[in-house]
Amino acid sequence: MTGPRDGGGVVITGIGSCLPEAVVTNEEVSRNLDTDHAWIHSRTGIASRHRVASGIETGDLAVTAGAAALKSAGRDGCDLVLLATTTPDRRCPATAPRVAAELGLRVPAFDLAAVCSGFVYGLSVATSMIGAGSCDSVLLIGADVYSSIVDPDDRVTAPLFGDGAGAVLLERGRPDGPGAVLRTELGSDGSGDGLITIPKGGAYLTMDGPEVYKRAVTTMAESARSVAGRVGWDLADIDAFIGHQANIRILKAVAKRLGLPPERVISNIENVGNTAAASIPLALADAAAAGRIKEGDKLLLTAFGGGLTWGSSAVVWTGAEPVHDVRG
Repeated sequence: MTGPRDGGGVVITGIGSCLPEAVVTNEEVSRNLDTDHAWIHSRTGIASRHRVASGIETGDLAVTAGAAALKSAGRDGCDLVLLATTTPDRRCPATAPRVAAELGLRVPAFDLAAVCSGFVYGLSVATSMIGAGSCDSVLLIGADVYSSIVDPDDRVTAPLFGDGAGAVLLERGRPDGPGAVLRTELGSDGSGDGLITIPKGGAYLTMDGPEVYKRAVTTMAESARSVAGRVGWDLADIDAFIGHQANIRILKAVAKRLGLPPERVISNIENVGNTAAASIPLALADAAAAGRIKEGDKLLLTAFGGGLTWGSSAVVWTGAEPVHDVRG
């Protein structure tokens, strides 16, 4: 492993992504549901999603995405592996140590559970640990296999979720340079913990869609506006808004509240669905690969998920080329 970049900030130096090979269309999802492609697409913006093959777990996707991020950064290791997920391979132990081992690393590794806000929560933890001198580099992975916890006969949740993983490598670097993570702010409201949940003794995820929609729009807009203000950014100067890919209507509603034009809203939800903790890094990787974001761009990230949890981050985009890989 080569040494970390010099400086007093934290920067993203690599980004990778992984999606399962199998693509599941709205037509396939709706076979057992009282709905169809037109209804799903109009209400969510989703046309298809990826789904793992039998025997493939969250850790498998995480390993592939993590390796891709390291390759993107030109690194062969890191000081810490942090995995944001709601679908660990087992209830015990955490999945992150297995991921680290399969990447050939004997470093600290642990899971972080903040549902769809997991990646943003992970950014805060990673930057704090690097800033405190606990480590010089963190491989942050968001990975989820929601097909393992979604009831295929549930009209509310079955059309929404897909499987996938995205990862970034964070290193010590210049606080004003490309890739700089300038600030991250987090929040939670446990009074709403029953709105997105797997009930005690239950096997499948349940969700109060209308209430989640209402709270997500309000909270994400407030959180994003707050973090932009804290770093001195005028919202009119934001180059790209990357929200958690839960629902295209939520993304558009949040952007409207922030006064951001549609062309600055990054979304890949149509082809991947809601990938939970993986959604923001997957959207970032896709946007970078398509040239929609470039080195030096001001990015505003925001997420909302079960818990209830939320968070936003102000990032100056890196010049690293994203690496994508596929797993079964």
